Amino acid sequence: MKTILKLEELAQMILGIYLFYLLPFSWWWFIALILAPDIGFLGYAFGNKVGAIVYNIFHHKGIAIAIYLLGSYLSEPIVQLIGVILFSHSAMDRFFGYGLKLDKGFKFTHLGEIGK
Repeated sequence: MKTILKLEELAQMILGIYLFYLLPFSWWWFIALILAPDIGFLGYAFGNKVGAIVYNIFHHKGIAIAIYLLGSYLSEPIVQLIGVILFSHSAMDRFFGYGLKLDKGFKFTHLGEIGK
């Protein structure tokens, strides 16, 4: 089952790359921004609960899709870009085993404990 879930995340990342390809931005933007959602890690400066909430907002695929669709509706490529980056980053994280955070601490995710 783990392999199937990883393949699903890989497929979603490929979808994100394709959606980026449709936008009017140079490829270096994707490379430069793909790790930007990890800024949500700064929420942990305010404790585990706030950290988990902030981190999860930056890594929630539903929010990413909503932002992308809003950008499509408004015909705003920059908003679409934000959605694509959030979505692609989240898929990449989950492919590597980093899930949404639990409020017990950074290493506790919905996919299990990081490092186990």
